[in-house]
Amino acid sequence: MAAHSAVQVRTGPATTSAREAVERALARVDAREADVRAWAHLDAPGARRQADELDARARQDPSLPERLPLWGLTVGLKDIIDTSDLPTENGTVLHAGRRPDHDAVVVQQLREGGALILGKTITTELATYAPGPTRNPWNLAHTPGGSSSGSAAAVACGMVDVALGSQTNGSTIRPAAFCGVYGFKPGRARISREGMLVQSPSFDTVGLFASRLEDLVRLYRCLRSSGEPSSAPSGGATSVPFEGASSVPSEGSLSEPGSPRHGRPRVAWWSTPWWSRIAEPDQARLLHAARAIGSWDPHQEAQLDRLFPSQRIVALHGLIMEAEIARSFASEFERGRASLSTSLQGQITRGRATSDAQWQAARSELAALGHTLNAAWPSDIDVIALPSAAGTAPEGLSHTGDPIFCTLATALDWPALNLPGCQGANGLPLGVQLLAPRGQEERLLQAAAALAPLGGNATPIDC
Repeated sequence: MAAHSAVQVRTGPATTSAREAVERALARVDAREADVRAWAHLDAPGARRQADELDARARQDPSLPERLPLWGLTVGLKDIIDTSDLPTENGTVLHAGRRPDHDAVVVQQLREGGALILGKTITTELATYAPGPTRNPWNLAHTPGGSSSGSAAAVACGMVDVALGSQTNGSTIRPAAFCGVYGFKPGRARISREGMLVQSPSFDTVGLFASRLEDLVRLYRCLRSSGEPSSAPSGGATSVPFEGASSVPSEGSLSEPGSPRHGRPRVAWWSTPWWSRIAEPDQARLLHAARAIGSWDPHQEAQLDRLFPSQRIVALHGLIMEAEIARSFASEFERGRASLSTSLQGQITRGRATSDAQWQAARSELAALGHTLNAAWPSDIDVIALPSAAGTAPEGLSHTGDPIFCTLATALDWPALNLPGCQGANGLPLGVQLLAPRGQEERLLQAAAALAPLGGNATPIDC
């Protein structure tokens, strides 16, 4: 891979004025929204008002743009995140017209950080599987993925710099892969979920999207909790990302591949037990990417196959998730079952058949597995690389694609990041997913910085 210059993580303005950032974003919305349909509620007047207020404050205090960590970043919010000034309808007619009284915690943080909120992006039905109207910007006949469909699509075509979504199974990493942008799922405790739709409390996690890794890092730094995860990693999950490295700094740069300061992360490629779900031409391209970012070692793959009881983890995740969905959406099921999709009705029906004792037992078993696996993380591996999805975005808008490649990280509460830049045989984006042990978000971001050039439309992976 070619060397690229280090990129500074901005703490100051991305443009000379907040209003310029908003107008640039709205111009992209005007150019693409009729086709892509990323927005549930676009608030152009509100965005301009936010920008003018920030610019007025900056004229009184010229140092303000340097002190606000998100100055100049335009943002879209998945329509499951409460906003006091816009509807939050959760992708269902059963919540049509819903107007929260308060902003979600993340919205408060965005406003305080100087971000410019353009509106609410399309979500699938109650952040599950039934899609909304959003189309993939790369090819309008293909799904953008879900459930954070609008957030991924809006970032992909430049309507916003960054966007917030969520992940309960594959709802951040998969649409990021399908739309060719960075997607980041930290641990559940890292970003507050207060004021967001509750689907499955055991797995619901705030997800982040960006076209530039440095902007994703800015966003994460602003939103992350200062607290540690409730159960710190142990054993092989060390706090140092890789040889000669420190964690992603609170200020400064994310360095280039091979930097003497940060070294080179040790990447293990893992095809996973679901490799056969990917078409052979895209398998070849993913393996080429694996060699570009690290090594492809069949012995190491076999080691990971032995380490992960993958099928059991997926089964536990499904049982717990559907049991909690049934409880979270009990009211919607009772009063409006006919308005729910067949897929969601099926999830709720299966979840209702799970007893509290079965649910608790599954949660205990999964927690024990997670602790064991975190402790058993191989000491010679910094990050694991695997497919983000089962190939490129499928054709058709009636489904959002297979989330199976995202389930393990969600179930185990491991941070995951979609590294864009590879293309499938059909020319659509093909994502590579990076995983780090629980609690090691900084390790993951530093590895991503070492493996990918940052900024502009650069291609992170030479495929």
